[in-house]
Amino acid sequence: MKIGNISKRDLLGGGIFVAICEAAGALGAYFTTPEVATWYSTLVKPEIAPPNWVFGPVWVTLYALMGIAAWLVWKETNHDERAREPLMIFFTQLGLNILWSALFFYQHSPARAFSELVVLWLAVLLTIWLFKKVSRVAAYLLLPYLLWITFAGYLNFFIITLN
Repeated sequence: MKIGNISKRDLLGGGIFVAICEAAGALGAYFTTPEVATWYSTLVKPEIAPPNWVFGPVWVTLYALMGIAAWLVWKETNHDERAREPLMIFFTQLGLNILWSALFFYQHSPARAFSELVVLWLAVLLTIWLFKKVSRVAAYLLLPYLLWITFAGYLNFFIITLN
């Protein structure tokens, strides 16, 4: 059965990709949430740091967009070998995303987290470039994520310098 131009199989695949990304977000939140009201609240932050409640909705949205982007690459390549490299890099950057939360919040190491964030930023940029070869829409869906982690890098850097 098809819904418009999308088969049930493809729709299920999309749901799985979004669920994987949201699960990565939940794992990051596991490291983050206990530290927000305790350790993180003691840090001096730049004036433009958003209130803590903003981060949850932003990340849920970004992970959904990431899942849809990965699904589009999977779908556009008909689930074949052409999806391998872009999705491998995609899942690598997803792991780096989780690692940042562990380094920054769980290990209380903004400096190590910032160094890792540079690698994450480059991995996201590479993912966008690889996704664009398959689907422009998939690449564009990752741009808000790239912008947000750029902003996170700014916050991370100034947390290091202010503390």
